[in-house]
Amino acid sequence: MSSPTQKAILLADYTPFPYLLDHVSLHFKLHPTQTRVTAKLLFVPNPAAPAGQDMRLDGEKLALKSLSLNGKPLAHTPDETGLTIPAADLPKAPFTLETEVEISPQTNTSLDGLYMSGGMYCTQCEAQGFRKITFYPDRPDVMARFDVTMETDMPVQLSNGNPTGPENGRGGAWHDPWPKPAYLFALVAGNLTAYSDHFTTMSGRRVALNIYVRPGDEGKCAYAMDSLIRSMKWDEEVYGREYDLDIFNIVAVDDFNMGAMENKGLNIFNSKLVLATPESATDDDYARIEAVIAHEYFHNWTGNRITCRDWFQLCLKEGLTVYRDQQFSGDMRSHAVKRIEDVLTLRARQFREDGGPLAHAVRPDSYVEINNFYTATIYEKGAEVIGMLKALVGDAGYKSALDLYFDRHDGDAATIEDWLQVFADATGRDLTQFKHWYTQAGTPQVTIIDDFKNGTYTLHLEQKNPATPGQPHKDPKVIPVAVGLLNPSGDEVVPTTVLELTESRQSFTFTGLAARPTPSILRGFSAPVILTRETTPTERAFLLAHDTDPFNKWEAGRALAKDVLIHKITDGAATAPDWLAAIETVTFDETLDPAFRALTLRLPGEDDIAQTLHAAGHVPDPAAIHSARRAMQADLAQHLAPLLPALIASLATPGPFDPGAVAAGRRALRLGALALMARLDGGAAATAAYTSANSMTEQMGALAVLLDIGQGAAQIAAFREQWQSDRLVMDKWFALQVAYAAPDAAAATTKALTQDPDFDWKNPNRFRAVIASLSGNHAGFHAASGDSYRLLADWLIKLDPVNPQTAARMSTAFETWPRYDADRQALIRAQLERINATAGLSRNLGEMVGRMLAA
Repeated sequence: MSSPTQKAILLADYTPFPYLLDHVSLHFKLHPTQTRVTAKLLFVPNPAAPAGQDMRLDGEKLALKSLSLNGKPLAHTPDETGLTIPAADLPKAPFTLETEVEISPQTNTSLDGLYMSGGMYCTQCEAQGFRKITFYPDRPDVMARFDVTMETDMPVQLSNGNPTGPENGRGGAWHDPWPKPAYLFALVAGNLTAYSDHFTTMSGRRVALNIYVRPGDEGKCAYAMDSLIRSMKWDEEVYGREYDLDIFNIVAVDDFNMGAMENKGLNIFNSKLVLATPESATDDDYARIEAVIAHEYFHNWTGNRITCRDWFQLCLKEGLTVYRDQQFSGDMRSHAVKRIEDVLTLRARQFREDGGPLAHAVRPDSYVEINNFYTATIYEKGAEVIGMLKALVGDAGYKSALDLYFDRHDGDAATIEDWLQVFADATGRDLTQFKHWYTQAGTPQVTIIDDFKNGTYTLHLEQKNPATPGQPHKDPKVIPVAVGLLNPSGDEVVPTTVLELTESRQSFTFTGLAARPTPSILRGFSAPVILTRETTPTERAFLLAHDTDPFNKWEAGRALAKDVLIHKITDGAATAPDWLAAIETVTFDETLDPAFRALTLRLPGEDDIAQTLHAAGHVPDPAAIHSARRAMQADLAQHLAPLLPALIASLATPGPFDPGAVAAGRRALRLGALALMARLDGGAAATAAYTSANSMTEQMGALAVLLDIGQGAAQIAAFREQWQSDRLVMDKWFALQVAYAAPDAAAATTKALTQDPDFDWKNPNRFRAVIASLSGNHAGFHAASGDSYRLLADWLIKLDPVNPQTAARMSTAFETWPRYDADRQALIRAQLERINATAGLSRNLGEMVGRMLAA
């Protein structure tokens, strides 16, 4: 069972490692169950560390075969988590420690360390996987240059850095000239084929580019390669960052816990984020591939060349790199649409995290299992903090600070204090109060009251920072609130102005106005806060029609839809005609981006409504939310009925598939219209669209529409017949059926699919396709029977001994349990307690369940 004595690691306890690592030499004699790893580590005493310390090397599931220091054997026995060498046995001068261990990649089902996937050797070392490869100070502030050699009959052998072996980098000898921590180590060996290209850097160096995949998949790599080349060019042009090796390799792996990993010069990717053709990948897949390729490449500087001192500083590399990939995607596609999509993700994942038992600061001050802190708070909120910082110092200040950051800290393992000091030095700004964004958990609540008198308009702002686990009191934050004012004709009379809310209560005035303005507040979602202001449907419809800020234009429509939906749930109110008319206007406004129109047409999700109801003091009823939302969709469909057929026809895209943003937006709007039309014609238009589809976006989108109205049995069978040999498309087949299952059938549908012969529960992609789709089916997961809760708990208990990382991440489906009624709370608590009582529960899952039970 989960141990109450699990020891927390504390930021306050950080001390430097007593030795610096100058060089690492690794030799791998690869074998599925008896891989031999020989490591030679050249240590130098660390003058920054207290003298006389024992050396602690991390190591897990390693069979130690030999240990020597400067060629002389040592007789020290490792324990379950590592090896301690007493200070008395260590020289006060540089020395070489050599170890030989044996490991079993084939039986390493955790997919952490060195493991096998479909006969291929591969690694995943972030955060602490390297300790499963050899004894080592497995911490990010210990950085060294690596040389790697391999013995194997595998035709392709890859590691970090530049190749020093034969066959143009496919041999087994590699040298990485740049010091790196162990978490960035990578090794791949297998029967792979390369999709190759090159990039010429801004200084004229030619860099070889390769994407390695299983034979037969090389025809699915073109978009990933194009994304990589555009990322390299963008990073040079926008951030002045040039790639620093002779070769850059990507490997696609089927069995992978994460999305991808930024190992120096050898990025390892989940295959679903590399492989794409118009027939097999959706527009969302293409956009995600583009973003993640960019993200991992951008880590070369923000994460690799400058890494984090310890895992508490994880947001230093991840928040900044997410912000950079968001900038890139905005430049490649649409900044307005990208911003809306990012905020939808933030609210769906991070806001619920901040509002529940798993809330933690962007830089936490303690953890039990670091893998549990690869969260939306670290990534998405971490990126929002970067965006706020840029808004406060301006574009020029941000550029000068980043240039100073790269110059000052290249080769360093840095901290949040280092990061903020760079901005203070570059701009002269005191960021002491701004640091609260890094150290305080929770989503600030900003309440606004306004008044107008004698040409002066005043905004009265108040911020509240709710208590979160372990942080009962919060100090006021620096909150940038971007505001614009519109006159009664819809003209902008005050352009976007950033107000800095630094106190619990503050007022801001605007003078010389001829009439009371309509405020557009928090433009571009300038801060990750919950904004409350008494307003009217008329004002929101006005902003939807006239706001010049694309985000707030969309936000007005979404807020209007939420108001209508909540009144329908709580009061049984009819769907408001004003909202129907406003959505009609936006949907058919051809001056607007089709992707923007598609987002406006989409109703708020059921979990979003539950979160909103809970924040307003209501106990959300998942069944009532589901019913009201479907009724509102039907009302909208009826209102738009005369116009939908022509809209659907006008958005058809015959001819070759174009993965670009404009074409993708047209497909998104067409599918949104088809979803409404299905409520009028019984799915006839969607059936026709499925039959004529010339891309996976259209085929899968039409199939989802049919499943959502309780049809599609013939199509789901045909889809399987067509795609049963494509493992990634089959993930979609599994996911669709659970995601669109009726609430009372969701658990049974899921259980049946877990008994399907193609359900490989040890593969994270397939497991997530089924089990994560169940938790994403809000009404189905929270069905009053509790069957879905029991089913999820069953699978978490089964998966935990095999892959504790994935089990822990999937357990977050339970994190919102305190928001629901007493019966559902009791059902979920019973399952959490059952998991907690399981013998041998991993530290990963045990920590998550313990934190949720503590709520």
